[in-house]
Amino acid sequence: MARAVWGTLLRLTLCTGAVCTTAFLYHDYCVIGAGPSGLQIAYFLQQAGRDYVVFERSHAPGSFFTLYPRHRKLISINKQYTGKSNSEFNLRHDWNSLLSHDHRLLFRHYSHDFFPDADTMVRYLEDFASLLKLQVQYNTAIVHVTLDRDQQAWNGHYFILMDQNRQNYKCSSLLVATGTWVPNVVNFPGSEYVEGYETVSINPEDFAGQTVLILGRGNSAFETAENILGVTNFIHMVSRSRVRLSWATHYVGDLRAINNGLLDTYQLKSLDGLLEGDLEDLAIVKDKKGKLHITLRFYLENRNTSAGIDSITLPQDELDNFATRAPYDRVIRCLGWKFDFSIYNRSLRLMPGKGNKKKYPQIKPSYESRGTRGLFVLGTASHSVDFRKSAGGFIHGFRYTTRAVHHLLENRHHSVPWPSTVYPITQLTNSIIKRVNEASGLYQMFSVLADIILLRENATAFEYLEEYPVGVLAELEAQTGRKAPSGLFVIIMEYGRNFSGADKDVFYYNRAVGEAQHAWQSNFLHPVIYYYKCLPTEQEMRLRPPNWSLPRPDAIHHIVEDFLTDWTAPNAHILPLRRFLENCLGTDLRNFFAESCFLFAFTRQKLPPFCQQGYVRMQGLVGSKRLQRHAVDAGLLEDYTGADLTGDRLLGSPEGSQDQLLRDHAMPVPPLQHLVNAKDEL
Repeated sequence: MARAVWGTLLRLTLCTGAVCTTAFLYHDYCVIGAGPSGLQIAYFLQQAGRDYVVFERSHAPGSFFTLYPRHRKLISINKQYTGKSNSEFNLRHDWNSLLSHDHRLLFRHYSHDFFPDADTMVRYLEDFASLLKLQVQYNTAIVHVTLDRDQQAWNGHYFILMDQNRQNYKCSSLLVATGTWVPNVVNFPGSEYVEGYETVSINPEDFAGQTVLILGRGNSAFETAENILGVTNFIHMVSRSRVRLSWATHYVGDLRAINNGLLDTYQLKSLDGLLEGDLEDLAIVKDKKGKLHITLRFYLENRNTSAGIDSITLPQDELDNFATRAPYDRVIRCLGWKFDFSIYNRSLRLMPGKGNKKKYPQIKPSYESRGTRGLFVLGTASHSVDFRKSAGGFIHGFRYTTRAVHHLLENRHHSVPWPSTVYPITQLTNSIIKRVNEASGLYQMFSVLADIILLRENATAFEYLEEYPVGVLAELEAQTGRKAPSGLFVIIMEYGRNFSGADKDVFYYNRAVGEAQHAWQSNFLHPVIYYYKCLPTEQEMRLRPPNWSLPRPDAIHHIVEDFLTDWTAPNAHILPLRRFLENCLGTDLRNFFAESCFLFAFTRQKLPPFCQQGYVRMQGLVGSKRLQRHAVDAGLLEDYTGADLTGDRLLGSPEGSQDQLLRDHAMPVPPLQHLVNAKDEL
């Protein structure tokens, strides 16, 4: 409590003579950035009653969305109607809402557009911060972060932050939620003639009758092309890699259909076109008329600078049908963004990733920095964990990974175990079916977040944990505070292993599987259940097969894909799942009537769990006159209400004892032959 009070104090200044030093303002948790992920972690910290502060450089949250996308149309869907009233299910198709207990803060209350306007997102984030009274310190730009070693600190060090006014802050855990906002720039000869996506005009009239070259091939490039497609002479687009269509890769960050008009005009030969080439090999030269010519860098090596453009060899001088031989009026750079590493001191060892992940910081599957304990990266900047695989770089994905990070922090620093629910083993099938049909976190963060079922001793009960990062499955006991002594099931959503890719034909005939026996060949997103007799080790996680989220299990079950994503069919979905679970556990998970349990008690050495936990423990319907009347009407019991069971004897007299009554009037028991074949019961 004292720490929290200290953390909320205003600036403390200690002065000695003419020398003054500003003391650190302390908080347990410091969050940099009040974008969607920063507000989301703030919500969870506030709900848990933790001492935290969010630093935002702008005067309001979501400053990125005040600028981008430039043409103001988001590509995150806002589906108003699903035919379902289940709020968790509906979040599968709401890609903009953050998680909270306040139903007013569902994005569908802010916009009815399927692809909303970015200004609506700004207004939504402002309301999210204000209505929930989140602790955001605006107009505070963190300009430097370093470490202060202290063995008394949570992680062996404190994080020291300095803002633009040289005010210092001290925190035990640092949560970086700044996103990726620094423009990617490729430097080559003539790059000074290139306009950036972040500053180029968005007025189509400014491009009327012009010829345009766009560098890049992502959604920002196609968004820019879509805006001016109808007024330009033609548009060429060049990038080092081929275009990646989201419907083929199943990755929402690849090109979306809303922006792909230029693909039509290219393939239908209406002047526009796509080219592949390494941008670093290019060079741009400007002629006397202001036209921009594309050449190659090596042509400039022996350039006679005094002779002007006439001394420069252009590709068409040697190859007269060179594709980009026509001059351009404008060249626009649309290469996306990268993480800002500049404010972090080298002591934090926050390093860029490798290859196509170099725009993100290196982090573990737990979203903690590989270089510094206690530094977690959230939101878009954490996308290296699932880049080009799942939705972790977007709101509908990182709202769940942010919640997972909060659970990890709660266990590590406050001894609050990962939330779980304990059920009797008879509820195993139902629990899995319910989650795969409703859970949004599993659905959006496929192959990344999974539900974990921890089996209790003798498989009489299980503990259910939701949406745990599978990349740290080997660390489950340490990260969650839960034990896995008797095996576990991992429930995850996956696409078919050979169905996603830029070069895949995802519309081929017979692309879907409908029969349960061929479920392992399912292509579309479907639930997969892994069974492990013991928790996988870190070595097994490292040696897992390529493109596998998990190491090889002791048993695996695919629930066959479903056109409606409704996995409730008794024969196609539920029955195969139940049999798989029974084979893994060596027990019978079916539900039985009391009469069946009564018969099993005399004919089996081991009763099914349902009978053990229900019938034998005398759990069932309490008898009543109404229930007895219903049983008589249904023909299940004989009607003895009209029989004189006592005769002339009073019920309380010695002659009318209960034992005598039972001997004189024994009730007939219905035959049990119809229950012998118990396999017919679900």
